[in-house]
Amino acid sequence: MPDDLKKMYRTIMEDHFPPRMEITFADENQRQTLFYEKVTWTLDHVEKGLRYGENPGQEAALYRLVNGNLILGETQTLQPGEHLASDIELLQSGKHPGKTNITDTDNALNILRYFTDDPTVVIVKHNNPCGVAQSDTLESAYIKANLADRVAAFGGCIALNRSVDRATAEAICTQYAEVVVAPEFDSGVMELFSRKKNLRVIRIANIRRLQDFIGKRCVEFKSLMDGGIISQWSFVPQARRREDLFPARCEVDGVVHETCRMPTDREYADLLFGWLVESGVTSNSVLYVKDRVTVGIGTGEQDRVGVAEIARDKAYRKLADRYCFSEFQVPYNDLADSQKKAAIDARVAAEKGGLIGASMISDAFFPFRDGVDVGIREGISAVIQPGGSANDAQVIDACNAAQVAMVYTGQRSFKH
Repeated sequence: MPDDLKKMYRTIMEDHFPPRMEITFADENQRQTLFYEKVTWTLDHVEKGLRYGENPGQEAALYRLVNGNLILGETQTLQPGEHLASDIELLQSGKHPGKTNITDTDNALNILRYFTDDPTVVIVKHNNPCGVAQSDTLESAYIKANLADRVAAFGGCIALNRSVDRATAEAICTQYAEVVVAPEFDSGVMELFSRKKNLRVIRIANIRRLQDFIGKRCVEFKSLMDGGIISQWSFVPQARRREDLFPARCEVDGVVHETCRMPTDREYADLLFGWLVESGVTSNSVLYVKDRVTVGIGTGEQDRVGVAEIARDKAYRKLADRYCFSEFQVPYNDLADSQKKAAIDARVAAEKGGLIGASMISDAFFPFRDGVDVGIREGISAVIQPGGSANDAQVIDACNAAQVAMVYTGQRSFKH
């Protein structure tokens, strides 16, 4: 075992990746080549690429698309020069970025692109959102996103769709974060951030035109253990407005099963908010959303009822921690007073983890009603899911019995 385990995280890998990369798609009629250049930064008069890859000891390089035009069928890749996550400006680095910092930033922007009308904050940890919130001010959105899962947000990537004002910066500085990314920073904000010596502060001016990236695709590559590669077009959520959703409905043996209630305006806002956040969550996943704030996020589980339970359990735990920290400035797990803890537990139980009136979001259909029953028992009021299960009738009937509205997207949203 190394004498100093911390030393490996301070070590900067000298990568040997070349300055340029080309990927060619070819058939008997044509060759289409995408041209990339390696991204580096000059820090303390030294040119540096990525700090290291997924783990210390793994060399890595970041490339941005600079030329080429890939068209396959009727789908066309993003054009060269339309940079965003691969064209970051480091205003403060401390430790300059590694692979996980870039991929966390990328997934935060992947989600944030759908929320440009209102101040929105996305906090990502290990390439999954742990708190997402919209509000009337950026400070309020940040506080709500952070409190949605204060524990997981520790050391996360915070992405904001507005220039960071002093009040928001002061709120951010009370916590430990790895990365803050925003389109701009108000006067005096960088002075505040400079006190957090290892905080990476990234300006991406193109966040102002995030909407330009809605509906556009890039080609994604997944490397296999034997060096093989799977290529695919990136995912685009088709349901982005309430007009894109349709009532849950199916027919079995001549009997029509249909949702008995359509969502209210508030529920529609939460359902669409959750569905667009879902596009950045590792599958299998189930989310709970209330008032455009994530309440519980379940990710990466093998079965749907299990992930619905994980999201539920997280909602309870995170609300308990929120109440404890707000009242006693102590994390719930560190609270020694058993009576105070019991009072918090009773409050959280009465509020069912904040899930009463929340919306339930599923990235794929419910194969059985047991998954949606998890949310129904906690008092959810609306559900959004792709639909298409052989047992859709069971799920519709379960929601109808509880007066829970349900809509379909007609599109699965897996992310692996």
